Amino acid sequence: MDFLIVLGALCFLMLVAYRGYSVILFAPIAAMGAVLLSDPSLVAPMFTGLFMDKMVGFLKLYFPVFLLGAVFGKLIEISGFSKSIVAATIRVVGAQRAMLAIVLVCALLTYGGVSLFVVVFAVYPFAAELFRQGDIPKRLIPGTIALGAFTFTMDALPGTPQIQNIIPTAFFGTTAWAAPVLGTLGGVFILIVGMLYLESRRRAAHLAGEGYGDPATLLNEPAPFAGDRLANPLVSLLPLLMVGLSNLLFTRLIPRLYGDSYEFIPAVVGNAAPVVQEVPKIAAIWAVQGALLVGIATILVFAWKPVFSSFAEGTKNAIGGALLASMNTASEYGFGAVIAALPGFLVVANALAAIPNPLLNEAVTVTALAGITGSASGGMSIALAAMAETFIANANAAGIPMEVLHRVASMASGGMDTLPHNGAVITLLAVTGLTHRQSYKDIFAITLIKTAAVFVIIGLFYATGLV
Repeated sequence: MDFLIVLGALCFLMLVAYRGYSVILFAPIAAMGAVLLSDPSLVAPMFTGLFMDKMVGFLKLYFPVFLLGAVFGKLIEISGFSKSIVAATIRVVGAQRAMLAIVLVCALLTYGGVSLFVVVFAVYPFAAELFRQGDIPKRLIPGTIALGAFTFTMDALPGTPQIQNIIPTAFFGTTAWAAPVLGTLGGVFILIVGMLYLESRRRAAHLAGEGYGDPATLLNEPAPFAGDRLANPLVSLLPLLMVGLSNLLFTRLIPRLYGDSYEFIPAVVGNAAPVVQEVPKIAAIWAVQGALLVGIATILVFAWKPVFSSFAEGTKNAIGGALLASMNTASEYGFGAVIAALPGFLVVANALAAIPNPLLNEAVTVTALAGITGSASGGMSIALAAMAETFIANANAAGIPMEVLHRVASMASGGMDTLPHNGAVITLLAVTGLTHRQSYKDIFAITLIKTAAVFVIIGLFYATGLV
């Protein structure tokens, strides 16, 4: 019965998300409904002490990233930089390769350390302009961005700074470069198969006579560039480059400046307690915020005139989008925390532990928990916190290197995490002005491809011994 309660809450939330209802409203309803059926006395304590605590904690850490990312993307749009880059891309690769261009831009930003949420805001104006000029249906944009930002550069390629590749290092004593051969082969598999799928969807739409769509009926369409001359493409690329380089610089510089912890006493009357910041936990967030500020400043320096004329109205829309996207994701985060605290969740975890093969056990456990919680990092953290010692013992008995455990866990976390209730998916659809009904099919296809890649690298390891 406990398992059915958890499953019912998950299915309910996925259904309402797919049908277009707000998860800000329905995530707490689904979570508290599951608590009510498990133990009615815990409804109020869990809502205040767990759901709201986790939701507010997420906003405390990440809302500035959403806000600055949205403003950065909007300024890229109204400055005309997006149109300039698109025009240059069409000259180089051709209008029919728009999908590949967007995937590569997303991959470059994600592998450079830019948060995938920021990538969604920053790349959408480019994608909309490129798809419009190539007459490719707008509904294919989410699947294209998902392939570039949510897959191989998030957790497969060795050295990626995304959190999904960092979490396993604390459990297995590895580095971000663990299993470089397996990770690279898995990344190549995802890129090739994903592009084949997306291109097949584009060709089918072309044969059916479907174009980009009527801008008058589409939502969240980027505003047309109002200037009379486009910037040089190299200048237009500079803000993106500055974000990537600044992120790398700040990531290295912040721990040196602040150490492992930093505290200060607020200048108020009375004996105020010192405020302590644990730098390793927030250094990456500070680095992204600083990098986005550098990117915004770069746009203002090189495109002050077109930006100034539309700044007030444009940033209002961006702020509204950031509020919606961050609240959607925070609600999902609270839902996942509540579900993970229920007895039914332990039933799932214990059942997954019965899979005999060490790598298959780890892969299925991590990807299943990521799917239930709607979070790659959340599902992996829960799985490894509970079962890392078991994974390690089984791997040692079978002669499996810790690097392989790392890579399998990392890639599995980015497998079934992108179910309809996933915060990144909801953010992506909200930013692009599309619905689950219009575009989730392609996101789910990419989800299946990246999940399959985990089992491909497991097979490659057993067949060749490559690490």
